Amino acid sequence: MHCGSLHIQNGICRECTYHPLHLSGLRTASVYQEPLRSCIHALKYEGNTRLAEPLGLLLAHTYIVHALQADVLVPMPLHTDRQRERGYNQGQLLAEVCAKHVQVPVNSALVLRHRATVAQASLKAAERQQNVAGAFVCAPAYATGALVGRTIVIIDDICTTGATLEACAAPLFAAGARAVWGLVLARPM
Repeated sequence: MHCGSLHIQNGICRECTYHPLHLSGLRTASVYQEPLRSCIHALKYEGNTRLAEPLGLLLAHTYIVHALQADVLVPMPLHTDRQRERGYNQGQLLAEVCAKHVQVPVNSALVLRHRATVAQASLKAAERQQNVAGAFVCAPAYATGALVGRTIVIIDDICTTGATLEACAAPLFAAGARAVWGLVLARPM
């Protein structure tokens, strides 16, 4: 079960048959449906940061249930313009709560989103990949071998096509990471 899909046949989901994720794996806490959908939306777009605690606990539970083992958790980076506009990074809040419960450090400086992108929610699958291609870089302090042999888990709220997770993972793999996993709250059916 590579992508964490809840709909597996013969050990692989239909989506991965046609577009395998370029990650070591993906684990998902639940399906993107109510009431989780409203909670994610409230955290991400309505400033309800109190929801980071229960949602981060849900990620920690998923981490433990799937026996993930990471050297570091990395929240999905926001571009500085988007973070300034929103006032916080929901991925950072989720990662901090999760880290506290799984006792793995968070490093929000490991990967940088150096190019602003259009919001992925409004794009089709192929457009999503183009939108985030090359949008992330490994921070210079970590691009010189500090990640060799390390296992990294990227924390995000939703994974639709996996394009953003893959784009974020690419510079980590290029910097020598042994494995890069995605850990998200929800994935659409």
